[in-house]
Amino acid sequence: VIKCKAAVAWEAGKPLSFEEVEVAPPKAHEVRIKIVASAVCHTDSYTLSGADPEGCFPVILGHEGAGIVESVGEGVTKVKPGDTVIPLYIPQCGECKFCKNPKTNLCQKIRITQGKGLMPDGTSRFTCKGKQIYHFMGTSTFSEYTVVADISVAKIDAAAPLDKVCLLGCGVSTGYGAALNTAKVEPGSTCAIFGLGAVGLAVIMGCKTAGASRIIGIDLNKDKFAKAKEFGATECISPQDFKKPIQEVLMEMTDGGVDFSFECIGNVGVMRAALEACHKGWGVSVIVGVAGAGQEISTRPFQLVTGRTWKGTAFGGWKSVDNVPKLVNDYMARKIKVDEFVTHTLPFDKINEAFELMHAGK
Repeated sequence: VIKCKAAVAWEAGKPLSFEEVEVAPPKAHEVRIKIVASAVCHTDSYTLSGADPEGCFPVILGHEGAGIVESVGEGVTKVKPGDTVIPLYIPQCGECKFCKNPKTNLCQKIRITQGKGLMPDGTSRFTCKGKQIYHFMGTSTFSEYTVVADISVAKIDAAAPLDKVCLLGCGVSTGYGAALNTAKVEPGSTCAIFGLGAVGLAVIMGCKTAGASRIIGIDLNKDKFAKAKEFGATECISPQDFKKPIQEVLMEMTDGGVDFSFECIGNVGVMRAALEACHKGWGVSVIVGVAGAGQEISTRPFQLVTGRTWKGTAFGGWKSVDNVPKLVNDYMARKIKVDEFVTHTLPFDKINEAFELMHAGK
């Protein structure tokens, strides 16, 4: 058993608590990882807020991490101690019908136990002050050591800087893949991105890579516009600058609507606006943001009858074990930006400050 520091969420709506935890050794087909770097994501704060229907407490959050394999359980063949890895919140077992289908990346092998905050055998590897602590998204990267299933880990280039490539564990990969894999953005097309956080910026990067000719960034926070343009946005607008609904503004700006739109916030009203900003006949709108428990999307069916398509994406459609190492290689070859997403680097014990910076849009 390893004793180490972790940021524990004892209950919903409270700041994370810096604690000493015990991390049990990996069982069969499990891997124990020394986490070197972790990013914070809105999904972590969504669960911490209490809005997540699958949220269990007490829990160690975090799902954008990178580290070094410390030890492996029986039967683990794909990684060994010393390997550099990224934990994966969407695993890839290679055996279930989802993994065998090229149309999806949603491996279901350990979905049920992962959703309950447990390892595949139905137990936890974390304890603190004598209490069992739940896992989060199969990763729990807000701990100096974590244990994951062997199908939830990608071995990556040992030379990659872990304080950067940890972002490929969620946000950057998600946005980039939403454009390339889910929407399949076409050269010369017009795209609109709602929400210019890390995921929205990654969508912009994907649209640019795909050859879109017009990339419109939309956010209430105009401080984000300069960064969006660095990533490839051709123009940025704020809904507050207009008296009419943003979808009407976009229809006028683009002669009938955009070819592709992306909702990167998790707001059901904005999801509707993003769909209705699409061009009749062929417009595609992708939902990337995660809405709160119990919320529903709505639009008039005529929007779809007249040729628009509404889609969603999880982890950008990437089959994780296969593609995360390739994304790391693309970053190392300077084909994709990652460094530019990092605004602050803080010591682990300042994790609550990181959440405050995220909520402040900084």
